[in-house]
Amino acid sequence: MQSFISETIDDILQTTTSFKNVVFVLPSQRAKVFVKQEFKNKITIGFLPEMLNIEQFIQQISGVEKADSIQLLFHFYTIYKSIEKNPNSFDVFSSWAITVLQDFNEIDQHLINTKDIFIYLRDIERLRKWSVKGTFKETALMQNHNAFLEKLNLYYDAFYEFLLNKNIGYQGVLYKEATKKIEAYLEDKKNIKFFFIGFNALNASEELLFQKVLATGNAEVYWDLDNTFFNSNHQAGKFIRKYKNEWKYYENNALKTLGNTFAKPKEIQVIGAAKNTTQIKYIGEILQQKANVNNTALVLADETLLPISLNSLPKNIKNINITMGYPLKDVPTTSLLFAIFQLFISQEKLQKHIVNEFYYKDVNRFFKHQLIYGFLDNVDDFTAKIATENQTFINENEINAFLKPANAQIKNVLLPLFNPFTTVGNFIDDILALIDFLKDNVNDLEKEYLFRFYTTFTQLKILQGEFSYFTDLKTLAQFFKQLISSESLSFQGEPLKGLQLMGMLETRVLDFENIIIASANEGILPANSQQNSFIPFDVKVQFGLPTYREKDAIFSYHFFRLLQRAKNVYILYNTEHDVFGSGEKSRFVTQLEMMRTDVIQKIVSPKVLPQKIELKEITKNNSIFSQLQILAQKGFSPSSLTNYLHNPIAFYKQKILQIKEFDDVEETVAHNTLGTVVHETLDELYKPFVGKFLKLEDVKKMEETARNLVAKHFTIHFKNGNITTGRNRLVFEVANRFVVNFLAKEKILLRNDTNQLKILATEENLTTQIEVEGLDFPIKIHGNVDRVDELNGVIRIIDYKSGMVKGTELKVLDFEQLRVKKQYKAIQVLLYAYLFTQNKNYDFSKPLKAGIYSFKNLKEGFLAVHFSSSRTNPDTDITQEKLDHFMEELKMYIQEIYNPEIAFIEPADLKY
Repeated sequence: MQSFISETIDDILQTTTSFKNVVFVLPSQRAKVFVKQEFKNKITIGFLPEMLNIEQFIQQISGVEKADSIQLLFHFYTIYKSIEKNPNSFDVFSSWAITVLQDFNEIDQHLINTKDIFIYLRDIERLRKWSVKGTFKETALMQNHNAFLEKLNLYYDAFYEFLLNKNIGYQGVLYKEATKKIEAYLEDKKNIKFFFIGFNALNASEELLFQKVLATGNAEVYWDLDNTFFNSNHQAGKFIRKYKNEWKYYENNALKTLGNTFAKPKEIQVIGAAKNTTQIKYIGEILQQKANVNNTALVLADETLLPISLNSLPKNIKNINITMGYPLKDVPTTSLLFAIFQLFISQEKLQKHIVNEFYYKDVNRFFKHQLIYGFLDNVDDFTAKIATENQTFINENEINAFLKPANAQIKNVLLPLFNPFTTVGNFIDDILALIDFLKDNVNDLEKEYLFRFYTTFTQLKILQGEFSYFTDLKTLAQFFKQLISSESLSFQGEPLKGLQLMGMLETRVLDFENIIIASANEGILPANSQQNSFIPFDVKVQFGLPTYREKDAIFSYHFFRLLQRAKNVYILYNTEHDVFGSGEKSRFVTQLEMMRTDVIQKIVSPKVLPQKIELKEITKNNSIFSQLQILAQKGFSPSSLTNYLHNPIAFYKQKILQIKEFDDVEETVAHNTLGTVVHETLDELYKPFVGKFLKLEDVKKMEETARNLVAKHFTIHFKNGNITTGRNRLVFEVANRFVVNFLAKEKILLRNDTNQLKILATEENLTTQIEVEGLDFPIKIHGNVDRVDELNGVIRIIDYKSGMVKGTELKVLDFEQLRVKKQYKAIQVLLYAYLFTQNKNYDFSKPLKAGIYSFKNLKEGFLAVHFSSSRTNPDTDITQEKLDHFMEELKMYIQEIYNPEIAFIEPADLKY
C-alpha cells in the first residue's frame, strides 16, 4: 500500500530538488510527523521543508496571537458590562456567551458582513411580531430575546476592536485578519514555494487565501480523493468538485492526485453488536488475532468510548499511540474538586453557612475520596460515629476533633477547606495548597492530573484577581463544571509505532492497511443535525454559513477517504435501540454496501456460557450447631421463625453469623422508626390503664396528650433528626394520624354502653419453653405482645402493624399450608396466642382471639385470625386443639432448623 503522503512526495520530488525555500501546509500537526518520516525514507541528504499546520499558517499571516477560551470569555464579559446597564451575572453570561463566541468565530471564518447578518436576524424577529391589527403581545422572555438580538452587532464590533487592540483573538479573528494581510505576506515570501496537502472542506477565508497563494504561480495544491467520489455526485467529493468548478486556478491547471484505489479488492466486514461494550470487546478479539498492529488504526466515531477501549485492549498490544485526549471530567481528581465545591454549595442551599455546618454526605464523600482516605487512619470510625449519632450536619469543631490525631502537614492543608467561606480568591488558594500537597504523595499519572488542575486554578486565580467576576462560589463551581466538560488530557506516544487509537478527524491525510471503526451509527457518524447556535438554519443557508449538511459531507469525506487505500476494514455499529443511539447503522455504511459487492455483513453477540442457577446453600457443621444451641437458650421470636420460613439464608446471616444491617444516617424517618414511635406512644398512653376498664373520658384525655407523646418518641428514636419541615414533617403527621385514628376507633367502640373493654397488658414480654422431638434440649420461645385486652368477655391478643394488612392474610384453613401460602402474619399472632396461654396457664374458660390492628386499614377494625371460609359465620375462636395442631406444625419447622441433613437453602422463588 502506497499512502497519499508517499504519492504526494514522489510527485513533488520530480519537480523539486531543494526544499530550502519550500513550505508545506498540512491539515493537522499530526500529519507533519508522517511527512517527515516519508522524507526520511525517500531522501538521504538535504534540508526538510518548513512544515506548518493550517492554524500556524493563518497565525503567521495575520500576526495575531490566538487567545484561549477562558481568556476570551473574561474579555467578552468586560465588553458586555461596558455596554449593558443591567448586565447578567457572570455565570448567566457564560451560559450563552460561549455559543455567541462560536457564532462570531464562524461568521469571521466565512467572511460574512456582520452588520448584514445581524440586521437580517433582527428584521426576521421584527417581522414575526408584526401584526396588521397591532395586537401582538410579547412576553418578557420574548422581549429579552429580541433585545439581545438587536445588540449582537454592538457586542461584535466592540469586542472585535478590543481584541485587535490587544493583538489577540479567537480563530475567526485570525482568519479575517489574514485575508486582509495576505498580499503583504506574499510579497514578503515571494521566493517561497507553497504546497497545500490533504485538505478538503475549506471555509471562505481559507478558500480566498489558497487562491491568492496559488495565483502567484509559486504554489501547488494536492487533494486526497478517489475518482469514484469525484466523478459522481457523491457527498464525499462535494467540496473538491466545487473548487474545481469555481477556482480560477483550475482554468489552466489540472487537479492533482486523484486516485483509483477505492475500487481495488478489500476485505470489508460490517459488524453489528449489541451495546458499546460488546463492540469494544469484539474489537479486542480482532486485535488479538493480529500479530503486528503497526499499520492498524482503531477509529472511535464516538470518542466517549476511549476509557472502555483502553481497558479492553488485548495483552499483545505492546505499543499504542492515542491521538484523542482523555476527558478531564473522568479523572479522579475532578471528583475530589467537585466534592470540595459541593461542601459549600450544599451548605448554602441548606442554609447552614451561618453556623458553618456541612452536610454529612458531602463530608463523607470528601474524606473517603481515594486521594484523601490514605492520609487519615480514623475515617471509618468518624463516619461510623456520624451514623450512630444520626448526625445530618457536621460542624467545624467536630472536623477539628476528627483531624486532631493527623500529622501537622495534612491538618494544615485540610482544615482551611472547612473554614467559613470568605472570598473566591481564598478558596482558590486553599485548592492550590491541597493540590501542592497531594503532588508529592501520588503516582506519576496522578501528578499529570494534578498539574493540569494546578495550571487551571492558577489561571482562574489570576483572572479573578484582575477582573473579580466570580462573585460567589456557586458561580465559580458552575464555570469550573462548564470548563472541564470540554477539556481533555493529551497523551504522549510514538505516532509511528504500534496501534493508532484515534478520532475520525485525526485520520486526515493518513492511511492504514487495517482499519477498525467503532460506533458507525446514525447520530454519531455523521453527528445529529442539532446545532448549538443563535443563527437559525435558514439564515445560515442565506449567508453561506455551514449547516449540518456541510458537516455531513465533511464526515462522509473522512469516512470514505479512510477506506480508499485500506486492505482490511472492520466497521462496527450498535444494533440496540436506546436513548443514546437509534440502533441504525450509519448511512455511510449503507452507501458502502450499495457501492461494493464484497462487503461481508454479520451480527456478533457475547459468548454466553449456559450457567445452572445454583441456589445458595449452607451445610450445617459443628460451629453452626453450637450457635443454634446458643439460640435455643436465647430463644426464638415469632419474627425470627417467620424469617427462617421466608429465607433460610437470611436467617443464617442474622442469627448464626449475627450480621447486622449497615448503620447509616437516617435523614428521612425510616419505616421501622415510624412503627416503633407509634407502638411506644400507644404503650405509654395505655400503660396507666392496665387492669382497668377503659372509659370514653379516658380516651379523650389520651387524645389531648397523643401529639406530644409522638413528638417525644420521635426525639428518642430519630436522634438529631428534624421533624419540623419537609418529608419528616409529613412522616410525623402520619404517625400522629395513626394514633389519633386508632383512638377515634376506640371512642366509637366505647360510645356503646354495652361494650366493656378492659386492658390486661401492653408491650408484655412472654416466654416459654417447648420440647421438640429428636432434640435433647428445650427450645425457648419468646415474644413481645403489643396489647392484651378483654372485650365483652373475649380475650384478645393484639399485634399493631403500621403497614397494610388485609383480613385474607389471616385466614387459616389448613395449618399444614401455613408455610406454602406464606401466611407469616398468621403464624406470628398464633404464636403470641400460644405464649399467652402458656404464661398465664390459660384454661379457655373465656373465648380467645388473636389478630392485628393495621393502621393503614383501620376501617376494618380488629382483624382476627379466622379458621373458616364462611364470611357470614367466621370461626375466630382459638381453642386448645387448634393451638396444639399449630404447635405440631411449628415444631416441624424447628426440627428442620436443627436437622443436620437439611442445609440452609435459598428459596428459588425469592422476589429480590
